[in-house]
Amino acid sequence: MVALTEEMKKAFATVKTFPVATASKDGWPKVVPIGFVELIDDETIWIADNFMVKTLANIKENPKVSIYVYGPDTKGCYQIKGDVTIKTEGMEFAKMQETVHSKMAKAPAKNLMIVKIREVFQCSPGADAGKKLL
Repeated sequence: MVALTEEMKKAFATVKTFPVATASKDGWPKVVPIGFVELIDDETIWIADNFMVKTLANIKENPKVSIYVYGPDTKGCYQIKGDVTIKTEGMEFAKMQETVHSKMAKAPAKNLMIVKIREVFQCSPGADAGKKLL
């Protein structure tokens, strides 16, 4: 796994809603906006599943995601790719539920997606667009 730089972590902290992409085992892509995305450490992102149907099915078939990190306050634009593990119990799951319920009491907080960061790419326009950073 790879660790995000300080600049990447600062960019991540400014985003409120993240476009998260998955694909079925047959390669059909899907992108959804997700608000409950949290950087846990330099190598790990948590995504809370409140209303996932097709996204959850894709992750079960093909446990990989791509997360787009960009917004008006970010300095840079990044595409983070990672491997996903689904948790439905345990301490991490309970902590995710607590976080979600503190912001949205009636949210179901059904699953915790633990993303281990594998690669990071530049997605700002210019000569380095698409360049692998990590």
